[in-house]
Amino acid sequence: MARPLNAGVAGPMTGQMEGLMMVTPLTLGELIIPRAEELFGHRAVIARVGDGVHRTTWAETCVRARRLAAALARLGVGPGDRVGTFAWNTHRHLEAYLAVPAMGAVLHTLNIRLFPEQVAYVVDHADDSVVLCDRSLLPLWRAVEPRLSRPRQVVVLPDLAADDSAAAQSSDLDYEELVAAAEPLAAWPQVDENAAAAMCYTSGTTGNPKGVVYSHRSTVLHSLAVGLADAQGLSSRDTVCAIVPMFHANSWGLPHASALVGASLVLPGRDLSPAAICQLIESERCTLAAGVPTIWSGVLDHWRRAKPDLSSLRFAVCGGSAVTESLSAAFEREIGVPILHAWGMTETSPIGSVSHLPVEPGAEADEATRRSYAMSQGRAVPGVVLRVVDENGAPVPRDGVTMGEIRVRGPWIAREYYRDGAPPDKFADGWLRTGDVATIDALGYIRIVDRTKDLVKSGGEWISSVELEGHLMAHPDVLEAAVIAVPDPKWDERPLACVVPRPEARGRLTAEALLEHLRPRVARWWLPDAIVFIDEVPKTSVGKFDKKVLRARYAPGETAAPLPVSEARG
Repeated sequence: MARPLNAGVAGPMTGQMEGLMMVTPLTLGELIIPRAEELFGHRAVIARVGDGVHRTTWAETCVRARRLAAALARLGVGPGDRVGTFAWNTHRHLEAYLAVPAMGAVLHTLNIRLFPEQVAYVVDHADDSVVLCDRSLLPLWRAVEPRLSRPRQVVVLPDLAADDSAAAQSSDLDYEELVAAAEPLAAWPQVDENAAAAMCYTSGTTGNPKGVVYSHRSTVLHSLAVGLADAQGLSSRDTVCAIVPMFHANSWGLPHASALVGASLVLPGRDLSPAAICQLIESERCTLAAGVPTIWSGVLDHWRRAKPDLSSLRFAVCGGSAVTESLSAAFEREIGVPILHAWGMTETSPIGSVSHLPVEPGAEADEATRRSYAMSQGRAVPGVVLRVVDENGAPVPRDGVTMGEIRVRGPWIAREYYRDGAPPDKFADGWLRTGDVATIDALGYIRIVDRTKDLVKSGGEWISSVELEGHLMAHPDVLEAAVIAVPDPKWDERPLACVVPRPEARGRLTAEALLEHLRPRVARWWLPDAIVFIDEVPKTSVGKFDKKVLRARYAPGETAAPLPVSEARG
């Protein structure tokens, strides 16, 4: 039986006095879109489309969102219907971000980097009725269509000239024609704040992707939290460059949060090269930009060559995976821009914690202490309740040393997966079990040491693959490094390091040089038993290291003759 929309929202308990406040629904149509339209209509929305830049305002974006909602209704989209998007970060995608939830339908952002079989699975699993697809992505979508259980109506967003895509079909509808022919909705329909607003699927690193359904209430509250000073401090004075894809946990909530606070929004389209990103930040004077570590590593390399002016940035938000100390320190020292480390996941909407420096006495006693806090994943943002627990579910000591799994709960944390329920390995006793292994200190700062599945258990002791990777990537000749566990007859598991040398160091970098680099930094028994040099670390659809590919590649007997090293655990 379907759970009622207000399930889990408690009313006044018997005997309690009821508050006499207005009951205003926390919905996009009630609180986010009107505010962007009426108070910040003049603020800019800028998108790179094709080879050009499209400039508009929040006012025009909201009008076009009203037109899009009317056009989708004419196509038969109604309350609760899922509308898929297969698109880059552009102004048209932003219009769908607003229109689809506000009309009572559900926005389903499809991950364009999944395999066609996985995209088809999530389209069928979510039961999307219409798919909005960028013209440049039509060839990818055509590979998905034969795998679907039934055809979907495709609306083409013209991010390329009409004659640039041979994948177009006569049954496709043109987005601009639909929007131009529709009269804008005069008013948004009333929607229950607990109704579904959007859904994203996990990246499917283990098994099929899982559907996470965000409500209007969770989206509004998450947007408010993004504006808090202890989160990202977003305000109408900011110009936000949302590099993180709009299919990755709703672009970390930045589009909706920017609309709520009236920040100008810059969308990079399909060119995510470091040069293109730097050009947008420089020309639009962005004050905040958000992306995964590989984005910022590329930006740093480009800055060293071309010296673009990035001085407008307050900070660069980095999430998705741990940022290395060498990248964080170099970014601040050379470019003059601090990296703001954040933690979250699709199931947390995604903001869970942010690494602002503490104000407690002694927290900034010296540069090493300050850097240590900057490298942590920070404290839970207001609204998120976080704890670190042992294998029995008991909180670990807040000593910054004892490791445990992060568990969270809160108003924008998923309670179960769409049509897959609440498996006990993910949801237990009202908590989300994140699978992230961390320590927590007396001030509540967490430091993620690994994923539960990526820890190396050697002789009964844990080795953090994340920490080893950070030290390896601090070597000036290393571009990327991933550490995995491989079976060992004596110690159960031992670490294997897969290293990508920088182009100029290929053929010069040796395993022994890397071991010399590691010896003063980690315990002797942490040193990898083998180091292999590879061309590239495989990535997941959201840019994280895909260690399952490496584990499969370097299974017992298939280690491609890794370079032996002398310092095993002794």
